[in-house]
Amino acid sequence: MVDIATRVWNHKWKIDPIVRSLIDTDFYKLLMCQSIFRNKPDTQVTFSLINRSTHVPLAKLIDEGELREQLDHVRSLSLSRGESTWLRGNTFYGKRQMFRPDFMEWFEGLRLPPYHLERKGDQYELTFEGKWHEVMLWEIPALAVLMELRGRTVLNGMEKFELQVLYARAMTRVWEKVEALRDVPDLSIADFGTRRRHSFLWQDWCVQAMNEGLGGAFTGTSNCKIAMKRELEAIGTNAHELPMVYAALAKDDTALAKAPYDVLEDWHEEHEGNLRIILPDTYGTRGFLDNAPDWLAGWTGIRVDSGDPVTAANIAIDWWRARGEDPTEKRVIFSDGLDVNKIRDLHAQFAGKVKISFGWGTLLTNDFRGLVPGDALAPFSLVCKAVSANGNPTVKLSDNPRKAMGPEDQITRYKRVFGVGEQVAEDVVV
Repeated sequence: MVDIATRVWNHKWKIDPIVRSLIDTDFYKLLMCQSIFRNKPDTQVTFSLINRSTHVPLAKLIDEGELREQLDHVRSLSLSRGESTWLRGNTFYGKRQMFRPDFMEWFEGLRLPPYHLERKGDQYELTFEGKWHEVMLWEIPALAVLMELRGRTVLNGMEKFELQVLYARAMTRVWEKVEALRDVPDLSIADFGTRRRHSFLWQDWCVQAMNEGLGGAFTGTSNCKIAMKRELEAIGTNAHELPMVYAALAKDDTALAKAPYDVLEDWHEEHEGNLRIILPDTYGTRGFLDNAPDWLAGWTGIRVDSGDPVTAANIAIDWWRARGEDPTEKRVIFSDGLDVNKIRDLHAQFAGKVKISFGWGTLLTNDFRGLVPGDALAPFSLVCKAVSANGNPTVKLSDNPRKAMGPEDQITRYKRVFGVGEQVAEDVVV
């Protein structure tokens, strides 16, 4: 097992780049990338870094030279032969050759496109512009780089024994969380923590702890590199990015209202009926389900990623019943701001009503809260989102208005088109 504290102490060694592979990313990004490569190959998209936690002054904490060095390293990466073989030949979700030969040939030759970095006050402006299927692959590594560099700023000022104690305490915290979940009956939980992890080595350690401590209840990791390395299932389906860009491409309000369902039609065709998980909250869960075509009710389940999770799950249960479906045969995946108590409470509330799964993110792979003075390693809310498509701004409403993004006039328009009324604001944990 890697001695993480010693590796951090020897931080000047060049053995630990923050991102070490093009598949050191979330599985859903590759699944979406293939769909976009096929269906929207000429769409031009801009991604931008958004620090929701403005109290964290990234430009003060992170040296611009170090940031550029790490981003330039990401641009130098390409698929190794072993990584290509794993993607081409492995079985994902029971399907062999999930990734088509034409997509793999393109991916094997890919180097990520240029980035634009500029300091704006206490924050960095970091953007990526180009063909959608190319620039989208910047999202996860960009977030991982910013999160870890902020952490390294704190760790660089610590002595060797201080680091050993810090990681011992953090490991104990993770293991106590694992132990607290062992008695949850029929638990199904995966690691979703790549984008805002403490570091690659720490995420890898957390995955090993989950795998050993929870056994069959641990279903895998969203991180492709770790899934390959540890011979685990790669977990993931799709994200808000798809409906946000499809909606931005809509020519009028009628096309806009149809865009979220166009996404899932393309997804269904791409995956031949597999990976049928709905992410309904981009423009409001209730409105999405109320206006959904009947064929969507036959899909496997939904992922709940914003707003009050109990409300969203109950809306889905009522929707399935109204469409003649048995909710106990459907899966609800909870993935927003999870920690042990929330996982246990949600499981207790919905056991027997639906099949329950959890995608555990930042508070698995980056929970150093209270472990250093000033809470300087506490996780914070950093995202990298598609902000325009073919020159049109993107919009996300969410079930939590504090996660909404886009120009105000377009937010108003989208709320009208999708019938979004009053929403309850929830704290954005991470």
